[in-house]
This record gives sequence, C-alpha cells and structure tokens, in this order.
Amino acid sequence: MTFPLYRGVFPVAPTPFLDNGDLDLDSMKRVLDCMIDQGVDGICILANYSEQFVLTDAERETLTTLCLDHVAGRVPVIVTISHFSTRIASERAAKAHKAGAKMLMLMPPYHGATLRADETRMIEHFARIAEASPLPIMLQDAPLSGVALSVPTLVRLAKEVPAVCYFKIETPGTAAKLRGLVEQGGKAIVGPWDGEESITLMADLDAGATATMSSALLPDLIKPVVTLHASGNRKEAAAQYARILPLINYENRQCGLRATKTVMMEGKVIRSDHVRHPIDPIHPATKAGLLELAREVNPIALTWGH
Repeated sequence: MTFPLYRGVFPVAPTPFLDNGDLDLDSMKRVLDCMIDQGVDGICILANYSEQFVLTDAERETLTTLCLDHVAGRVPVIVTISHFSTRIASERAAKAHKAGAKMLMLMPPYHGATLRADETRMIEHFARIAEASPLPIMLQDAPLSGVALSVPTLVRLAKEVPAVCYFKIETPGTAAKLRGLVEQGGKAIVGPWDGEESITLMADLDAGATATMSSALLPDLIKPVVTLHASGNRKEAAAQYARILPLINYENRQCGLRATKTVMMEGKVIRSDHVRHPIDPIHPATKAGLLELAREVNPIALTWGH
C-alpha cells in the first residue's frame, strides 16, 4: 500500500478550557481557524500538548468530531490515539478514520513508570491498530513513554507493519536518530519528522527531517524555515530560525504546553488559558517573559482575534 507524503509544519492544537475547567468548544473552533490562518500544512489533535491525559473518553470523542467537522478538509488532521490497551487504541483508530482523520499518531504502549510491552508485543500492538484502519501511522518517539526505541527497532517496525511509516522523533540526539532512520529504513520511512516545539529544527532538517510538529504558538514563523531549507537556501533558513529561537527555547524550557494558551488568550483566540489540575498555571513572571519574547517576533496567534 502506498501512503500519502505529508511535509511541512503540522502543529499540535491546544485544547481550550473555560476558567471552571469545562471544554470551551467555541474557542476550539477559533483555535483551528487561527491555525489555518497561520498557514499550517496540517493539524494534530489530542496530543500530549493538547492535554490528552486530562480528557475523558467522552471529551475525546466530542473533540474528534468537532475538530474534523470544523476543519472540513481544509488541511489534513492527525488524531492521536495513544493507549496501553491494544483494543482501545484500535477502537480509537477506527473511530478517527470514520470521522475523517488523515493520519494516526501514538506512542508505544506504556503505563505508569514501569509497565511496558516488549518489542514483539509492541510490534503486534501497531499491527493490530493498522488492521483497524487504512490510515498511515506515526510513531511518537518521546521520553514521556519511557520506552527506549533504537533505530533498528524502528526500522523493523516500519518493515513489518508498513502502515507505520511516519516517525516523530523527540529524544536526546534527535538529529542522529533521524539520520540513522533515513539511512537504514530507506523507502519504508515515508515521513521522518521532528517535534518538541521544533527546538532542534535546523539540526533535524539537516539530518533529513521532512516536517516538524511544533506547537501552535508560532508555526507561521517556523514554516519559512522549513520551506527555505527544503529549497536549498540553508543560510536564510538558519537566519530565520535564529530570529525565533529565543521564543521557542522559552516555550520549551519555561512554559511547556501553557505557552500556546497564554499567547492565544492574549491574541483573543481563546477566552482562557486554563490548564486542568494538577498542571500548574503559568506564573505571572513567566507569562510576562513569554509575552515579551512573543511581541519581538509577532506571531499571528498574538494578534489574531484583535
């Protein structure tokens, strides 16, 4: 089976809440519209940066339907379906496909600090999910799962389960891992992507990354870096990246998933930057530092709703 080739910038959509913690579905629609105005090549929903770990199953289904209906094919949507249970992840895969998703993303099966599947069971996990849906699958290789995935393991997975042809690498030494994946995996690797707010983007593009999954904070400013690099203009890509790197670094090291919400609330995209307990709200001093850096580069999210 041949899977579509997706390149560019595919940010994670934040999940807006009201100040009381309820889902803010009107703001969710505005987030999606803002992201499309940012010029994104696609959108990922229900990821870790979407606070998927504080959502109920019913809320997941509500958000999946709302997001796919509202985007209405304007850009491809990736739905995150991570779960330790193969059965639950497979059910999520089938529902996402039925709703109109164009790709699935998930981490290897894990639960808590110690419960992991061995390599054979992990490959079976992905194989059964692939049977539940005809969509391409992206494996998210991130420290949060606590699963150490070597390049040979990823290549084996791609060759034994061809649907697993996209890989989002967010580990220490991402560039080296991407380079090894491209060299050893060959045609089985359709999409070698980086992530983690694009914090190592230039090195990852040099290593062969064809897309990045950033946050929705400044994809309009990240996209020119990817486009320039792909066209062979590395010097200008590096210059553009250097300009926005202080904001990306501050997001990655100081704010985490709260950064996008803070900037989007300032830009009147969403009504509240609430994060669900037990995540700490952003400290006022941290918020001030973030907005100071954001104003220097003026991403669309900062002014979209004004």
